[in-house]
Amino acid sequence: MEDKRVVTMKGNPLHLTGNPVKVGDKAADFEVLATDLSPVKLSSFAGKVCLISSVPSLDTSVCDIQTKTFNEKAKSLSDNIVILTISMDLPFAQQRWCGAAGVENVQTLSDHRKAEFGKAFGVFIEELRLLARAVFIVDSHGKIRYVQIVDELTNEPDYEEAIEALKGID
Repeated sequence: MEDKRVVTMKGNPLHLTGNPVKVGDKAADFEVLATDLSPVKLSSFAGKVCLISSVPSLDTSVCDIQTKTFNEKAKSLSDNIVILTISMDLPFAQQRWCGAAGVENVQTLSDHRKAEFGKAFGVFIEELRLLARAVFIVDSHGKIRYVQIVDELTNEPDYEEAIEALKGID
């Protein structure tokens, strides 16, 4: 379902396409690629709580900060919580970026092939073929428990709100 949802980049409107998700929805399964080009599905994390950090590109300053921030916060989280950063970057670029940035606690995944994640979660920006900046939490039973879509792509998400939302989610 397409709708009229909009985010901005430096004040310029961009349209979100795909199926917008809301708290309480069953999370749609999607397939993305790991840095070694192996397919990864959301269902492969069944039984774990997933914080999904959606970013336009790791090669931009705000996405870099966002991913490094969640990487740092991951150190103090339960082993039952995984943090996934999904972008449209090629897996090779993600692997290079992670190595250079020293990111080891966040798994980077690429949606470049089919934009399955972006369309399933309603954060695909067709005009740019990028993902909107957003944070989702999917509980261990596959339900969406938290949604934060950042209105302006050049702004960071509310990290503390997202981490606080993890408390009590199984």
